[in-house]
Formats: sequence, C-alpha cells, structure tokens
Amino acid sequence: MLKLVEKLDVKKDWSDHALWWEKKKTWLLKTHWTLDKYGIQADARLLFTPQHKLLRLQLPNMKHMKVKVNFSDRVFKAVSDICKTFNIRHPEELSLLRKPRDPKKKKKKLEEAEEDDLQLEGPLLTPGSASEVVYIGPVKGSIYSSPGLYSKTMTPTYDSRDGSPLSPTSAWFGDSPLSEGNPSILAVSQPISSPDILVKLYKPQSLLDKAKINQGWLDSSRSLMEQDVKENEVLLLRFKYHSFFDLNPKYDAIRVNQLYEQAKWAILIEEIECTEEEMMMFAALQYHINKLSIMASDNHMNNSEKEVDEVDAALSDLEITLEGGKTSNTLGDITSIPELADYVKVFKPKKLTLKGYKQYWCTFKDITISCYKSKEEAHGTPAHQMNLRGCEVTPDVNISGQKFNIKLLIPVADGMNEIWLRCDTEKQYAHWMAACRLASKGKTMADSSYNLEVQNILSFLKMQHMNPDPQFIEPITTDINPECLVSPRYLKKYKNKQISARILEAHQNVAQMSLIEAKMRFIQAWQSLPEFGITHFLAKFQGVKREELMGITYNRLIRMDASNGDAIKTWRFSNMKQWNVNWEIKMVTVEFADEPSLSFVCAEVDCKVVHEFIGGYIFLSTRAKDQNESLDEEMFYKLTSGWV
Repeated sequence: MLKLVEKLDVKKDWSDHALWWEKKKTWLLKTHWTLDKYGIQADARLLFTPQHKLLRLQLPNMKHMKVKVNFSDRVFKAVSDICKTFNIRHPEELSLLRKPRDPKKKKKKLEEAEEDDLQLEGPLLTPGSASEVVYIGPVKGSIYSSPGLYSKTMTPTYDSRDGSPLSPTSAWFGDSPLSEGNPSILAVSQPISSPDILVKLYKPQSLLDKAKINQGWLDSSRSLMEQDVKENEVLLLRFKYHSFFDLNPKYDAIRVNQLYEQAKWAILIEEIECTEEEMMMFAALQYHINKLSIMASDNHMNNSEKEVDEVDAALSDLEITLEGGKTSNTLGDITSIPELADYVKVFKPKKLTLKGYKQYWCTFKDITISCYKSKEEAHGTPAHQMNLRGCEVTPDVNISGQKFNIKLLIPVADGMNEIWLRCDTEKQYAHWMAACRLASKGKTMADSSYNLEVQNILSFLKMQHMNPDPQFIEPITTDINPECLVSPRYLKKYKNKQISARILEAHQNVAQMSLIEAKMRFIQAWQSLPEFGITHFLAKFQGVKREELMGITYNRLIRMDASNGDAIKTWRFSNMKQWNVNWEIKMVTVEFADEPSLSFVCAEVDCKVVHEFIGGYIFLSTRAKDQNESLDEEMFYKLTSGWV
C-alpha cells in the first residue's frame, strides 16, 4: 500500500484507504500479513478504497441524513458509532434495515419516487472516525462524557418536562458536526407536513408482508461492504429489538423522540393493529405533542440558556428514590403473597358444553386461577384450574361498550387451550390483567412491578375515555389535520370533521401532560398493544408442508396461523436449553428443558436473521443497571454470529 501511494504521487491523507478483495468480499485489514498469506494470486482484482464512505440514513422520524460510516467495521460497531454521534444511548437495540420494496410499484417508477423522497437534511457526519471521535454529551470541565454508557453519576442532559437541552446547544453537542446544523431534527418531533407522505409510504397489507420487511435486516457481525451495501445507498436506522433498557427522559430526549416517531409511523401505516378507541387516543397524544413541540422550540429560541443547580437536582432525585412509596405495610407485603378473589365470567370457545360466558367465583393465587361454582364452595375442589405460566395474554377491550375481556392461551401438550375471562369494571380488569401478565412470566402479585402494572393499565384505559362535557372541548381548529393523525382505514370510515371532533374529545384526557410525559405515554401505550414487539418470519415447521408464521419477541417464540395471526403454540426463552443452526439446509433447531425440541426451516429469509434475533434478545436480557462498563461486543457476536 505504501509503494502504491508513492507511485500515485498524489499529496493527500491516505490513512483511511485499505484494500478490498471483491471476489472473496474481504477487507485486507491485517497489514502485517503478506498477500500470499491471504491466498491472493497474481490475477486477483483488489480495490484500493477509503473505508469511510457516505451512507444516506433514514432515521425513525423518516428524516434523511448523510453520514460517513466505516464500511470495514462490523455493522454492530458501525451502529454504535452512529448512535454515539446522535447521542442515543443503548445502541445495541438498533440496527440497519434495507428499504422494503413495494411490489405494486414498477422498478423504474420506484427509483424515481425514491429520488423525490430523499430530501437530505443536516450536515455531513463522521461517527467514530480515527481523526475525530465525537463524544456528545454534557460538559464537565472541557471533557465531553460519552452518552453510550450507563452511569449512576451521570449528569442530566435534558429537561425532563420538554426534552430541551439543559446546557447551551454548543456545549450539549460538544465538537460534533451536529452543532453546525440544526440538532432539533433529532430531539424535537416535527408534525407530518402533508397527508401525501402517508400515501407514498409502503404499507404492509398482511402478516406475510410484515414478514417480508424483516428479510432486510443487515447481519450485525459482517461489514457493510461484505453485504453489498453501496456508497450513497439508503438504509433505515430502526429500533430492532423491542426491549428498551433504562429509558430516562433526563438523558434520552433524542432516544425517546426517535422511539416515539417509530411508534407513531408504525401505527399510522398500520404495521401494528389497534382498536378505534386506541387510535383516537394515539391521535390525541400526537396532536398534543405537535402543539407542545412548536411551543417548546419557540421558547427555546427565546431562552437558550438555563441555569440548573446540578447539586439540587441530584439531591431531589435522591430524595424521590429514597422515599419510594409508603412504608407502613412493607412487612406485610414481604411475608404474604397478595391474592385476587371475585366473580368473573369464564368462556371456553373450544368446549361445546359451555354456551357463552358462565359466572364463577375465581381465586388467583400465585400463578394459578381456580374457578368455583360459588363463593361458598371456595374451600372445596375447583370446577376448573388454570396454571398461567407461559400463557399468552391478550386484551379485548371496548370502553364505550363496557367490554373488558382477557383472552388467555394456555400451553398444553398438543398446543394451546383458549380461555376468555370477562370482568365487570375497569378496576377489576386492571388487577386481573396485571396478575395474568405477571403469571405468564412465572411471577406472582408479590412482585414489585404488580402495582405499577395495575396503574399503567388504568391510566391507559383512562386516556381512552370520551369526555361527556362538551364545554371543555376546544372548538375545531384548522390546524388539527386528521389525515396526518389517524391511519387511512379511519379516513375512509369517517368524515374529517367527525374524526377532528373525536380527537379533540380524547385530547381532554391528555391536555395537562408535559411534552416528554406525552411521548413516554405514547411509547407505553404502544407497548401495551397486543401485537407490540412481535417480529414475524415465514417458516416451515418440521412435518408440516405449508408455510406458517414464526413470531419472535423479547422472551418467547410463537408459532402463528399465517391467515389471522393467532398463536398456535409458544415457547419461552427461559425454558430453552440451546439452539443450533444447520447452515447448509437453513434449519433452526431449538431444544427445551421439558418440551420436545422445535425445528423449522426459514422461508424467504436468511436463517442468520432469525438466529440473530434469538441471540440478540438473550444478549439484551443479560443487561443490568449496575453495569458501568461498556457493551460486551464479543458476547454479542458469540450469541448472534454464525459459522458458514
């Protein structure tokens, strides 16, 4: 390489250049090796090319940015560098995805449309290059602290109400090229400017379409060049693993905003299903966030410097942490496990003996529900008993119709038993739903998260209430623009005026929230949807000829009916002994502690993608708050990279 540069006799910095062997798709980065050691013959064609190349990144908020990325780094490392530049903690949750192709559009038209869509904004960024490692974060003296790690002594970077930077923007972004441009592109939500944007976007029509999108995830353990990514190509930066660790508004305004944006677009293009009431609640939150974002950016222009006493902030934080909840009944909580006992209607759709719902006196102890014919018989033998460990819990709620149902799919030897529980009130539903969710993970109501789960369910229901008092509803204004707030399905069903009125009605429940609180509520509500966090793949299971759907979530594998998405059987990661991949026949085999092993062949997708999802979720489950060290990259590669 040295002789090559001398012969070229061009005065420039060649330090970023390296040799790329096209035929074998390999970077020759071990400069102390000879070409012979790499197995290179005289007829081999080598490319002397820069390692950092331009990439056009589409962020979760659908904005595009030009970024200079190291094409010789593994994708996992490249994403970490990008996130460090964008001030997004926990880069292990994100990855790069190729743009899904819309089968309805012809190729030529599609390319033209793509060019139109690419309104590139922001400055050119170079994450993690050798000459300029960018650390963005609060200033301590003259040293910028990296936002990529968790630290108990981290200084809050953002205002926890509106997500604006606590320190002046120049200090907030340090020496980063972002400070030259407009940083609000990342932390501030920008309203959708026109409904045409929604129309142009590719919308998955079925579960099979959703499965096809997931073919596009890049392999985290190989470089961009090895995966035929070209210079100037458009890639999507997305939250790949739906397990968001330590989401804290004080440090994560950009991460919270990008998560909110990903959730918003998933709901608008119907990537995830939700009920009509939920859609109006999401629209009201969106409307509220849009209003507050405009106000916050105006205020920020007038008041760019905020004086914050860090010691006072830390002390008040500590006070809240130490106070916790009321301590009067702590001992009682430790010694006894709470129970539920109430009249609940039960329905078994597969049993012909039960016509409709039948009322039972039900007790919920540990992770088991026992059903008795009456309260008086509660000391005898139950008519039915259900152990909920490993079950699937799905809500079926309609607030205006006062319907509060819980659908349970309980694992049995030959599949899943379907049971429906019907509650009479919101309060009863919240307690039973929270208990069912915990029991499915093998936890009891003594778990510290039980009360929080009950409160989350109640607040989620409260946000969907319609306000009966019309005097509090603001008059319909022209700025509401319902075409940009609800998915196309509802625009066909109702007139714009009707939708605007319902959004304003729902807005009454969220009108008092601060900007960051509204975004956090939006994310929590998205996480409460039954389909949240399920990544779909097409698969052929052993012994079955037709293709079925495989769903992967943070804690389980789900075999699904491809036509309606119903769970046929689930397998928990906690019960898994090991998993193997036969790379030749592309078969994944998973072995469990007390169940028969599961084998399936991936259809239309590289089994490496599925393997990486399983390994990735297991890697994420090992994170703990007291870890101050950086990411264990090697452990990630051990769990996710394959040997071909």
